[in-house]
Amino acid sequence: MEQMGERAGAIYRALRRAILEQALEPGTKLPEDTIGEQFGASRTVVRRALEQLSSEELVDIRPNRGAAVAKPTPAEARDLFSVRQDIEQLVVRRVCGKLTPEHVARLEEQIANEERAQQEGRQDYIRYAAEFHVILAEMTGSPLLHRYMRLLVGRSALVLGLYGRPQWSNCSVHEHRDLLRALVEGDLERVSGMMHTHLDAVLSRALVTVSEDGERGIREILAPYAQVSAEA
Repeated sequence: MEQMGERAGAIYRALRRAILEQALEPGTKLPEDTIGEQFGASRTVVRRALEQLSSEELVDIRPNRGAAVAKPTPAEARDLFSVRQDIEQLVVRRVCGKLTPEHVARLEEQIANEERAQQEGRQDYIRYAAEFHVILAEMTGSPLLHRYMRLLVGRSALVLGLYGRPQWSNCSVHEHRDLLRALVEGDLERVSGMMHTHLDAVLSRALVTVSEDGERGIREILAPYAQVSAEA
């Protein structure tokens, strides 16, 4: 039973990563047998992973129709970012001027990873950019804020994947670096304004372009994620 839980957890993490990196697009069907074959797991194990993703509103599971990556409507997208604006403001108020040297080092490493992935043209730069916000929430010391931010960031990835790949490479790295500098300096008014502008820009960029990878099969999409899972 414990081994089954560990395997389901590994598949959950791999699928979540694929969603965050927008390899799995909103609406993509997630057949248990295909995923099971890719990861070398039973349908029961895959179902547990899908149920966990469903609890985070990243996957929709419908009777007799199977599972699919969730597909937010435009109205849900705007509501999501409105709520996220409020949560992010609460996060920066709690950490502004209170980051430890260890916190700063971890955030700088995250930004460096994001920048490196972007420069190398790797799609995981999107995940690094998203996780910057999750790490900030974790640093508040509030498990509730951390959990909410994980959910909001995951849903945000669905929005960005559905309504167009975000052109985060245009400015997110320097935006995150500027945010970190202001947080360290304890300039709450500046940080609050920067975070609001940053999220507005992310949503605006998301609604400009159209994703082009809809024709890729789920086996091809999940192959690299299954390899990472096997090596973990």
